[in-house]
Amino acid sequence: MLRSLVLALSLGLSLAACAQPAGNTGTPAATTPAAPGAAARPGEEAVRAALAGVLPGNEIRRLRPAPFAGFQEVVIAGRVLYVSDDGRYAIDGALIDLAGRRNLTESAMDEVRVQELKRIPAGKRIVFAPREPKYTVTVFTDIDCGYCRMFHQHMAEYNALGIAVEYLFFPRAGQGSAPWQQAEAVWCSKDPRQAMTEAKGGKTLPAPPAGCRSPVAEEYALGREVGVNATPAVFAPSGAQIGGYLEPQRLLQALEQDARRQAQAAQR
Repeated sequence: MLRSLVLALSLGLSLAACAQPAGNTGTPAATTPAAPGAAARPGEEAVRAALAGVLPGNEIRRLRPAPFAGFQEVVIAGRVLYVSDDGRYAIDGALIDLAGRRNLTESAMDEVRVQELKRIPAGKRIVFAPREPKYTVTVFTDIDCGYCRMFHQHMAEYNALGIAVEYLFFPRAGQGSAPWQQAEAVWCSKDPRQAMTEAKGGKTLPAPPAGCRSPVAEEYALGREVGVNATPAVFAPSGAQIGGYLEPQRLLQALEQDARRQAQAAQR
């Protein structure tokens, strides 16, 4: 993901571009219109018009009043921006609630991720789970990613700690690349779990059979929407991104910490 809106404005690039080159995933999504019949809030139309001008082809996933006056909070291209009601100024950075000691920008993105991740049902994920999971993580993975392979080597340990891992594919090199083709080969195999293990162990799988329809493109597009820019990208049930590659005990600690944080937020 490009690191700042300034670069997008100066070069005319889309914030949806990944930090590592990614292939074209098809026709870009149009900006989400206001709900039919709903009156636009003050500033909403100006903000939509401004973003359509500088970030064409990116869908606004959410637009609502910011926690501070005079600005709108916008989720677009996998990140949160704060745009002035007149559409002239944009703030790209973390908004901190000092009294509550909360990163409101991350909280806003987490809320969006929870909803976005629901778009991929369990049947389109490759799942490694213990019998009674304590935690479930969604992990965007790339067959050729070294840290992804290290993560997978610890799968038995994650499961022994009560952590279920649900894989989605995010081949960083983009559509048509060798990792993309291997991801489709994994999905289209007779036993995707075994094929995933073999592929992450370095085995090159045969091309998928003709006519096999995989969810790789759908999962890759979703990864871009929720802000994935490296793999593995590990998301907690709260929508928070808690890794990167984490060793089993560190992943468990991160999940426990996130659960405590969510419980404290619910009590406020």
